[in-house]
Amino acid sequence: MTASHSRRRRAVAIPAGMALATALAFLPNIQATAAEAAPAAGAEATSLSYVVNLHPGQGLSGHVKREISKAGGTIVTSYDRIGVVVVHSSNPDFAQTVRQVRGVASAGATRTAPLPSAATTDVGTPKVLSAQEAASAEAVAGKDPLESLQWDLPAIKADRAHEKSLGSSKVTVAVIDTGVDDTHPDIAPNFDRQASVNCVSGMPDTSDGAWRPSAAESPHGTHVAGEIAAAKNGIGMTGVAPGVKVSGIKVSNPDGFFYTEAVVCGFMWAAEHGVDVTNNSYYTDPWYFNCKNDPDQKALVEAVSRASRYAEKKGAVNVAAAGNENYDLASDEILDPSSPNDTTPGDRVIDPSECLDIPTQLPGVVTVAATGAKGLKSSFSNYGRGIIDIAAPGGDSTKYQTPAPPATSGLILGTLPGGKWGYMAGTSMASPHVAGVAALIKSTHPHASAAQVKALLYAQADATACTEPYDIDGDGKVDAVCEGPKNRNGFYGHGMADALDAVTR
Repeated sequence: MTASHSRRRRAVAIPAGMALATALAFLPNIQATAAEAAPAAGAEATSLSYVVNLHPGQGLSGHVKREISKAGGTIVTSYDRIGVVVVHSSNPDFAQTVRQVRGVASAGATRTAPLPSAATTDVGTPKVLSAQEAASAEAVAGKDPLESLQWDLPAIKADRAHEKSLGSSKVTVAVIDTGVDDTHPDIAPNFDRQASVNCVSGMPDTSDGAWRPSAAESPHGTHVAGEIAAAKNGIGMTGVAPGVKVSGIKVSNPDGFFYTEAVVCGFMWAAEHGVDVTNNSYYTDPWYFNCKNDPDQKALVEAVSRASRYAEKKGAVNVAAAGNENYDLASDEILDPSSPNDTTPGDRVIDPSECLDIPTQLPGVVTVAATGAKGLKSSFSNYGRGIIDIAAPGGDSTKYQTPAPPATSGLILGTLPGGKWGYMAGTSMASPHVAGVAALIKSTHPHASAAQVKALLYAQADATACTEPYDIDGDGKVDAVCEGPKNRNGFYGHGMADALDAVTR
């Protein structure tokens, strides 16, 4: 997630001058890129979108269809393999009514704003690399021109890994995000069109270029895609796995919201199109945390859980950003001031073991914390013993963690739409580093299952002890408390992702 309060991983609060990433995997709230579907025919402007989860093993029967219609719902699409139905309805009692229907396990509104969403959210702006900065970057033989600015690659030994392998073109990483500009010269050589789609409406749109962000939409997904698989082609920068394929699955609407129906569609598309790894640098709007004691939020957790589990069953390793609020996700309670973010948020105290950030906290998902140029937990990164699985570079304020020369910025360099490059920071930037390492492992072990790839990812991570005391801004006050041993603690999980081991072990 990028640091910020939109659907991408919310951009974190970082000192002035630092580029923040949004709800995408920078930080939980990410600005959406695909055009939101118009309300279903006959639906009023006050329609909401719903997910209806059927009992396991049951398809969409004629009985349930009739009851959905009787309750004022219009079926948009149905994912029969996981028993999730997407419905639009202007009946305020729709969910409550349908929950009583035989065959329905749960149902809930995916948003609190009518279709189409009227909410907007500002997101952190990337710091675009100027022509002068690009020209002054130190070119090194055998490396791409901007690689000297990428302190994050040696931090996970990716530079040394590339001497052994760039990854296999038979491996695809899907960027479930705000869209990917596949015309970018660093992305085009590795782009997998067949595995790309626009899922914003909750159903796949495969028209040419539907996965791209418009000029007004967030560059988040394009930045993430470059971090993973920017080609080693003598142009620009180098990705963690520059020999693998990358696809764009657009799930955020023009206002930057990542709604449940789009996220479900994204996981299902990845599952059915041979994707090996998914990167998820966002949280599912409009609730930062979805509480299971609320019937609507419970239904959203169930729908996304079913979709992510199905993708893993089909062979995909699902990687997600931990978020950018410096929350301890293993604490007894957290103050969430940002939900619901598509209408009027209000303060609420939640138990993070019962109220989940999805997909970040779902079973089976690889949860990634961010580190800065000094290898310490990023000032904004969420943490929590038993929650964080692994750590990777996500950047931090250059003031807090200054990289060694010739790199000049503590942020993460990535691709931007329109053939540009720029810096962003957030756990949204950390997650794609891990997705890239997972892709290298899959390249080395092509027959490994998703579970086996995850096991290798954790076993190969460089164990990193807790930072104690953690006073990242140097003001004499502890900014976060790390708990746990060197090989499994709340800041770094199993440790720092290791790209070299991924291609040699």
